[in-house]
Amino acid sequence: MNTQKPVALAFAISLLSGIITLAVSPKDLPDGFTTLEIGDSAPDFSLPGTDGKQYSLKDFSGPDILVVYFTGTHCPTSHGAMGRVKQFVKDFEKESFTFIAINPNHSSGLRPDEFGHTDYDETFADSKRYAEDYEWTFPFLYDGEKQLTARSYGCLATPHVFIFDKERKLRYNGRFDDSRFPDPATVKHPDARNAMDALLAGNPVPVETTRPHGCSTKWKERSQHVVEEETQWQSIEATIEEIDAAGVAALAKNGTEKVRLINVWATWCVPCVEEFPDLTAIARKFSRREFELITISLDQPTQIGKAKAFLGKHRAIMSDKLRKSVQAEGRTSNNYLYTGSNIDELADALDPEWPGPVPYSVLINQSGKILYRNLGKIDPEVVRNEILDTLTRHYMNPVE
Repeated sequence: MNTQKPVALAFAISLLSGIITLAVSPKDLPDGFTTLEIGDSAPDFSLPGTDGKQYSLKDFSGPDILVVYFTGTHCPTSHGAMGRVKQFVKDFEKESFTFIAINPNHSSGLRPDEFGHTDYDETFADSKRYAEDYEWTFPFLYDGEKQLTARSYGCLATPHVFIFDKERKLRYNGRFDDSRFPDPATVKHPDARNAMDALLAGNPVPVETTRPHGCSTKWKERSQHVVEEETQWQSIEATIEEIDAAGVAALAKNGTEKVRLINVWATWCVPCVEEFPDLTAIARKFSRREFELITISLDQPTQIGKAKAFLGKHRAIMSDKLRKSVQAEGRTSNNYLYTGSNIDELADALDPEWPGPVPYSVLINQSGKILYRNLGKIDPEVVRNEILDTLTRHYMNPVE
C-alpha cells in the first residue's frame, strides 16, 4: 500500500541528511498532488511508447532494479543530462536492471517562450522524433495526454528519477545528479549512479532523497495561466523609429550578447507580409534568451504609422528582457523605418551580398558574423536550429 504524502502550496521533504523546503506556487501543481515516499510500491501505468508499443509496469517485472526517469523535450536541464543518462544506461546494461523514460508534460502547460532551448514540442509526435534523433535505446513513454503516471509517482520536475528494487519498492527519489551542465566534469554528486551501485551491491542507498532540480512538470491545469500570460503579451504596444545607413551598420556590427535576426521588409511586399508570422513566432520563442528580432521597413517615411500598425498586429514587440537590453544600448525600439533614398547604402551597411529585393534576412552572431542570409521567405526550421546551435540547447558551462 502506497503511503503518499499530500503536497500543499509549499511543502518540505524530509531527507536523511536534513530538511529541504521546496516552494511551490498554486499554478505549478494540480489539486491533490502527492509524492512517493521511500518504501512505497511502484504505481502501475498504461502508457504508449514512442516505439509504437503499449507498456505497463508488468512489462518491466523481470530485472532486479527499475529506473523510472521523467524527462521532457523542452527542458535545458534534461538536455544537459542527456549524454550522462545514455552513458548510465550503457554502463549498467549487463546488470539486472531496466531503464524507462517518461514524458510527463502537457504542451498546453507551456508558453511559447518556454520552448527557447529546443525545437521539439511536448507532444507524443515530437517525443517520438526526439527519441529517434538522439538514438535512445530504452523505452520512452508518453504521459502528457492524461498525466496520470506523473501524478501517481509525484513527478515534480524534469528530470526526476525514481529507482525501485526487485520488490518494486522505492529506494531512491530525486535528481539524476547535481549538475545542470552537459560536461560530466561538473558532476560532484552522481546520486542516481550511487543509488544503483549500492542496490547492486546489496547495500543501503547512501542518500535516498534529493531535490529533483530542473524544469517544473507542465501540468494541463497550468494552461489557464498560460492563456492569461499570452493575453498580457498581446497587450504590449509595438514601437518603431527611423534609422539611416549608419544606424543599420551599427546594428549589423552587433557587439552585444544577443544573436540578431534582421529582416528587411515593407507593407507593400506580399512575401514580406506572408513570412511575418514566422518571424514573430521565432522572436516569441526566444524572448527569454539572448536573441533579438530587428525589422527594417522600406515603406515611405509618411507611412510609418501604417508600418507600426502592421507590426502591432503581428506582435513584433519587445519582451521585458529585450526592452531592458535595448534601452541599455541607448535604443528605444527593435523596429525601424529606413529613411535614406539610396538602397545601396542600406545594403552596404547591412550585408554587401544582399542583391536588393525584399524580403531579405540575415542572422548575425554576437561578434557581427553573418550565420545565415536569405533572399525571400525564410525557412523557420533552419533559422530556429541556427539560433539553437549558437545559443545552445542547454545551460552553458561557466567555462564555455
